[in-house]
Amino acid sequence: MVKEGNKAPDFSGRDQNGISIKLSSFRGKKNVVLYFYPKDMTPGCATEACDFRDQFKKFKNTVILGVSIDPPERHQRFIDKYDLPFELISDENKKVVNKYGVWQEKKLYGKTFMGIVRSTFIIDKKGTIQKIFSKVKVKGHVDEVLDVLKEI
Repeated sequence: MVKEGNKAPDFSGRDQNGISIKLSSFRGKKNVVLYFYPKDMTPGCATEACDFRDQFKKFKNTVILGVSIDPPERHQRFIDKYDLPFELISDENKKVVNKYGVWQEKKLYGKTFMGIVRSTFIIDKKGTIQKIFSKVKVKGHVDEVLDVLKEI
């Protein structure tokens, strides 16, 4: 179980270009905003990504990484469509979403299915999870993230 105050579970995943990114490569250098979202090109996910994009310059000394189970090619189309200035990690094998506990049973319109619960993890330069936002509501979320980053 991932908890605030614990070391962030390390992982490596392919970004939109198919290049491997390892979470621990940022340790000692930058804070990380690791946000999990259900699906590229959907309204809520596009709004969240664009909110991070629109305030990107405020994320000083911080890397933003978005994670979903979509393939790298779909991530690239999402980045191109919305001009996103940060990396999107493809977790097609669901290793990262399971490691962080965000792959859960969900319900929508009376149907039950497995999917990503929108969540954000703020990880400091030492690799420690400073804050976990679970079941994120998109509106105002980026401001909440920036407020936490001011404290670390």
